[in-house]
Parts: sequence; structure tokens; C-alpha cells
Amino acid sequence: MENKKGGPKTDEGKEISKMNALKHGLLSKEVLIAGEDEEELLLLTKKIRSEIKPETEIERLLTDRIVANIWRLKRALGMEDGEVVSSSGGLMYDSDRFFRYETMLEKSLYKALHELERTQAKRNGKDVPLPAVVDINLDSSFGKNELQ
Repeated sequence: MENKKGGPKTDEGKEISKMNALKHGLLSKEVLIAGEDEEELLLLTKKIRSEIKPETEIERLLTDRIVANIWRLKRALGMEDGEVVSSSGGLMYDSDRFFRYETMLEKSLYKALHELERTQAKRNGKDVPLPAVVDINLDSSFGKNELQ
């Protein structure tokens, strides 16, 4: 049976592909990428931990997620301001894709913040409701009588 998966097949293609996330760093597995100030990230982490005051391992993990998303959003805002340019002098991102990444990062940040709030409230003995989930159907035919 033939392998129909996409993606690079050659070693050279795989080497290029694995660097895709580092073109802008918004999807990088690493929070800190080349050229960024490690001291600034450590200071941000210290400030956020001081403000949030995580006490449990889950709270520390959520706090780390919050810090990572804030750091990546700061990187994204730098890109939006045109501070990140390629070696050829052009901007390093496609604007539609960039805004999707930015939205994804914001959602992840708020999700971690809300979960941290719920976790801390529960730890403090408060009755915490389950998170609400809403499905929205944007199909234009939704709700129309199909027997017409």
C-alpha cells in the first residue's frame, strides 16, 4: 500500500521543514528563541508567578502556560509592529496566517487563565461550576425548513 502522507521525503526537505516554526517562532516548541532576551523572559516569569502565586503543581503548570502565551503574544505584537523582518528585508509572516496564530495564542492564554482561576477557587474551598461550552452553527441553512 502506497504512503499518501504529505510532507518532506528527503533529508534536506526534513531539515528545512523542522525549521518552519522558527520562521516567526509563534508555533515553536521552545518559548525562548534565538535573538530573544532570556533575562526579560525570566523577569516576566517572576512577575507573573508573584502575581498569580501558584501553590500546587497544576497551578505551576498553568502559570508556565500563561507565561509562554504572554511571551509569544509579545513576540507576535513585535511582528505586527513590523519589528521582525526577514534577511531580505520583508516582513516574516503572512498577515492572515499571523492573525490566526495570534487568535490561537490569545485563546490559549485565556483558557489557561480561566482554568487557573477555577483551580485556585476550588483549592480555596469555593464551589466551582464546570466550564460552560457553547456550540455555534454558522451554516446558513441551519434552521431553514428543508421540505420547501
